[in-house]
Parts: sequence; C-alpha cells; structure tokens
Amino acid sequence: MTEKGKAPINGIELRIKSMYPNMGSAEKKVADWIVKNPGAVADKSIVELASLTGASEATIARFSRRLGYGGFQEMKISVAKDTAGESKIIHEKVQRSDTCSEIFTKVVSGIDETLMHTRRVLDPEKLQTAAELIHNARKVLIIGLGASASVTMDAAHKFLREGIDCTYSSDNHMQIILASHLSEKDVVLAISHSGASKDIMEAMDVARSCGAKTISISNYGKNPIEKYSDISLHTASDETQFRNLALSSRIAQLSIIDTMYLYIAMRRDRSALSAINKVESALTTKKV
Repeated sequence: MTEKGKAPINGIELRIKSMYPNMGSAEKKVADWIVKNPGAVADKSIVELASLTGASEATIARFSRRLGYGGFQEMKISVAKDTAGESKIIHEKVQRSDTCSEIFTKVVSGIDETLMHTRRVLDPEKLQTAAELIHNARKVLIIGLGASASVTMDAAHKFLREGIDCTYSSDNHMQIILASHLSEKDVVLAISHSGASKDIMEAMDVARSCGAKTISISNYGKNPIEKYSDISLHTASDETQFRNLALSSRIAQLSIIDTMYLYIAMRRDRSALSAINKVESALTTKKV
C-alpha cells in the first residue's frame, strides 16, 4: 500500500496495514487516502474527508475506532504528531529557540492574518441576520466547550450588559438541560472552532427540536455543525484543526461577537444605553 521510497507513518500506517484485510471497501478507500496524503489529514474535517474519499461520516468514525482511536479527532491528532511533530500541536510557526519577543511577533502576525481572512469569508447577510435573531430573541443560550468556553462567557457578558436575557454554559449536561427549555422565540449561539464537537451539536439538535433558532461560529470549511445551524458564521484561521488550543481564531470569534453586540446596541433605542448604564452603576461598588 505504501508508495516505494515513501517514509512510513510511524503509528497509523502500521495500524492500517494490520487491519486492512478486515476492512470493508468504503473503509479501504479512507485508509488508502490517508496513506497517500498523511500530511493533509490534520487540516480536514470529517465532512471534508468523507467528500474526498466517497465514504460516509459514519464510515470514517467507524474506521477511526477500528484502528483503536476514540474517534476521528483522536486519529487526526495521532497523524499530526507523526507527520508534523509534537511542536506543531502547540503552534505551527513558533520554534523552541524563539525568544518571547519573536513569539509575540508571530502571534500578532497570526492574528492579523486571521482577521483579514475572516473578513473575506464572513457572509455579511448571515452576520446581520444572526444579529437580528439575537436582538429579537426572548432568550439567548450561548454554548461552547474547551477553548471556546471563554468566548461564550465574553459573549454573554456583553449581551447581558445591553439588557438581553442571556445564559451561557460550558458544561455539556447543562447545555442539554438549558436547550430543552427553549422555544421558537429563543436562539442558541454555538461556538466551536473545529465545528465537530459532538456535545455542542447534540445541544443544538435538542434546541431545534424545541423550535429555537441556532447560530454557529466555526472555522471556514465543511463542518458537521452546519447541519444543526440555521445560520453558519465562519472565521478563517491557518491554525490546524488538530492544535490543542485555538489562539488567533479566538480573536476572530470575539470580533464577530463584538460586531453583533454593537449592532444590537445601536438598534435598541435608549433601552440598551439604559441597561448598560444601570450595570455600570451597580458595579461601581466593586471598584475602589
């Protein structure tokens, strides 16, 4: 299966070779593609890999488990470690020998590029529709896990300040509970850089079954979360989807949140300003 002269993939190729005879035809297509394109696996979502191989998402998930991984994401991380090295799991451009100043320059450069690319891929009509939905919602539930949890808290912090009835959660059980109490008058804002978080999609599915509208913010590309989204907003970051912690993409997500916050504040007449001033007045006792 491996092309002559091609260096083997340390872990996954051995697993594929041992399991290959027992695989179905669809799984073999996935296996062949990965062996031929090991360096490209880390940048692909499960939806994109399904499209490239002609296999279903369920087949790819089953293929990952057959090889002994917990799922597709775990398999991607393993391939990334083998092909790109452990350091790439932290950051694609930062080297061990870099000084703090050099790292800062690379981080800022990454943020600049991400914001520029996000501006190009972000659909302005969808952005405005999302802001209008939040503006007119009875309740807004904001959900995210892991690195996205801080963005959900920031979003809730801003929307609450302008008087929107808003709740956020970064607990997968609470997300389901809160989603089950929503109605057609409510909105869910889901934040997931990978767009592949199973727990987030389950909460969105519950919310939609209750009639609520769903908005997602994820990285540009074909992601599973779009199936559960009435409106999909995208960031565009060069961060690979196997990195342990999204960095510059988080800034792009916050920029989208800030944009919707300002749009809503400008359209809530004096009520938003009154709510903001009321909060500021209440918080004065917290400052020396």
